[in-house]
Amino acid sequence: MKRAVSISIGSSRRDKTVEIQLMGETVRMERIGTDGDMEKAARLYGELDGKVDCFGVGGALLGFMIEDQWTTLNSVQSLLKYVHKTPVVDGTGLKMTLEKQVTSVINNELNGYVKVKRALVAVALDRWGTARAFMDDGYDVIFGDVMFSLGLGIPVRSEKAIRNLANTLLPLMKHLPFKWLYPTGEKQEQRNPKYQKYFEWATVVAGDCHYLWRHMPEKLPGRVIVTNTTTPSDQEFFRNAGIKYLITTTPIIDGRSFGTNMIEAAIVSVLGRKEPVDYAHPGDYFNVIEEAIKQIPLRPQVKEL
Repeated sequence: MKRAVSISIGSSRRDKTVEIQLMGETVRMERIGTDGDMEKAARLYGELDGKVDCFGVGGALLGFMIEDQWTTLNSVQSLLKYVHKTPVVDGTGLKMTLEKQVTSVINNELNGYVKVKRALVAVALDRWGTARAFMDDGYDVIFGDVMFSLGLGIPVRSEKAIRNLANTLLPLMKHLPFKWLYPTGEKQEQRNPKYQKYFEWATVVAGDCHYLWRHMPEKLPGRVIVTNTTTPSDQEFFRNAGIKYLITTTPIIDGRSFGTNMIEAAIVSVLGRKEPVDYAHPGDYFNVIEEAIKQIPLRPQVKEL
């Protein structure tokens, strides 16, 4: 049996362990949350190093990838200070491959439901594959990076603008504490609805589930949500908000969808890879992941609420 472990600095209330069949192998997937305690997470990585087949970094990012350019988040690297043997992934491998399929799933499986192509992408710098899919499919897109990551009510409305923003912000963001950029620990359980007019403008809302749950209005009837890491309570929240379709970029397993980092770690486990994953110098890594996705096969999953 293969073992993939996602150690998250998010809430331990979202912990889950399942066993799945993947490419002819049994994989035990474990999600372990440390409630915002980065040192505890680092110790867990160290304790399990060499004892599991692949680690997923949960509740954090090792960096940002825009097209083929990688920017490392320095503040997160301390999580891995005790890791010397086990490969580590943070979901980028799926964000740049699997998540590019979201618009084809909308077009092919929702029977023409989305007639006006307007998408709110919470943080494009985190999910460039998703953002790229909407841009390539002709959507009018609002990128919420400044709003959701920096707390400033400034929408970004064009590819040129989001690229300029990346060139300006990433050299700064790489040095910032991660908790300044993303809700961790208890903050993941605190609602703070805002930017209502941008949510209501969109026919499709895409992004990390924590951002969406934290900031979206109580009611958002008829919309399509594209996200992942949805627990049963998250799905109930979206249902009560009036969401029509929930598209999870990773499959729902035993009632919940796991993060891209967890699924990528499971794939790396069954591939038997031992060498480190280096997103800055990936070689053929993304091609290997894309081929594995086709072989499984893996596609974003639609659930009508």
